[in-house]
Amino acid sequence: MQAAIWVTIGAAIGGMARFWISGFVARRMGETFPWGTLLVNISGSFVIGLATTLGGPGADVMGGPTVRLFLTTGICGGYTTFSSFSLQTLNLAREGEWGAVAGNVLFSVVLCILAAYLGVLAGTALTPR
Repeated sequence: MQAAIWVTIGAAIGGMARFWISGFVARRMGETFPWGTLLVNISGSFVIGLATTLGGPGADVMGGPTVRLFLTTGICGGYTTFSSFSLQTLNLAREGEWGAVAGNVLFSVVLCILAAYLGVLAGTALTPR
């Protein structure tokens, strides 16, 4: 039950962070292209890669599985926005913005996988040996 409470708290924190960051980016860069969602998904991918590596077997420097759940399932689950990405991409397609559709899909998939990989590398570098 304690783990579920921490996941819930993490999801609330992640959701608010997503709201603030994506809104900030939208105000700065406009809403023609979903830059805020892209930034949230890239940074969330980095954090989940980092947290999984730092909290993984043999390298758990974060305080155990509850902390890992708080960060990955809670914060990252509430923070990353794949459903928003899907809807925004669909809306771009409905508007005939095929270049933006291709860019959003390509950037989101490639950059989020790259960010997760960089998170794993950072976690590996930070793990005491």
